[in-house]
Order: sequence, then structure tokens, then C-alpha cells
Amino acid sequence: MAVHNRLNRVVSWIYRLPASWRPTLLSRLFGSQVKLVGTAGVRVQAISRSSATLSIANRTKVQNHIGGVHAAAMALLAESATGFLVGMNLPDNKLLLIKSLQVDYRKRVVGGLTAVASLTPEQISAIAQQDKGEVLVAVTVTDESGSAPIDCAMCWAWISKKPPLPSNEG
Repeated sequence: MAVHNRLNRVVSWIYRLPASWRPTLLSRLFGSQVKLVGTAGVRVQAISRSSATLSIANRTKVQNHIGGVHAAAMALLAESATGFLVGMNLPDNKLLLIKSLQVDYRKRVVGGLTAVASLTPEQISAIAQQDKGEVLVAVTVTDESGSAPIDCAMCWAWISKKPPLPSNEG
């Protein structure tokens, strides 16, 4: 069951525009809602209900003391790819929250990074149908050499935006 929420309606509209415009428009859309993403220069390369591809360039704004992408920027990229993807499938009456993130830093980064997040059809169905729940979103982050400098586990949760009404029992 596909959920039609505000986010995926706007994304669908952007996908009707010329392909060369899409990354810029998707990135501005996401950056306008998540300010740190815009400040760090995270780029949305592609997004659908089942996968998201985001990138971050190795620019001065996001560099660490040795000239690589800062550890916090790496985590931001993975968190952004997974959160944007879950948001594409979440009904408008639910609130998305990061429950946990684990990032293991394996090696030094070469150049910029790309994160690819994905959801299974079963995960998409659970997000759409359950009033509250959680999902561990698969994400792979690679650098310009093709290596994966970090391993990530991102767990997202959702709840209803409106709290349940108190019962009149008693």
C-alpha cells in the first residue's frame, strides 16, 4: 500500500521537471526542512519510496583537521539518507524520530562521500500501516575510491502526531 504524503507528492512533482534540475531542487527541499543538511551541503542525488542516494563533497565547511570529511558530517549523511527515505513512506499523521544510530569508522576518507539507503517492501508496508513502530534502515556509505570508510546502523521510529484521547472509564 503506497502512502501519498506531502513529501512524496512534492518529490513526484520535482521528478516531472528536467533531470538536470532534480538534484538541486531535491537538495533545496530537504535543506529547507532540515537546516543542518543545507548548511553542510548534503546533496540529494535520487530518491524513491525504496531507495535514496545522497552525497556530500569534501569541502572546507565539512572537513576535519586532516582534510577529510568530518566524522559528524559522515554520520549526518547516513542519517539524512535513511531519514529522508523513511519520510517518503510515512503517513502525514505520523511523526518520524531517529531512535538510534551507530557509526563505526573504519578508514580514512578519500574525497567526497555517497550514501545509498534502501527499504524492503515489507519495511515499506510496516511504515505505512503501523501506528507506531521502528525500522532498521540499510545504508552503505562509500568514498570516491569506492571504499566504505564507515559502517552504519540507523534505526528510525514513528508515532502518531496526536496523542490518544483519554478514556472515560473509571
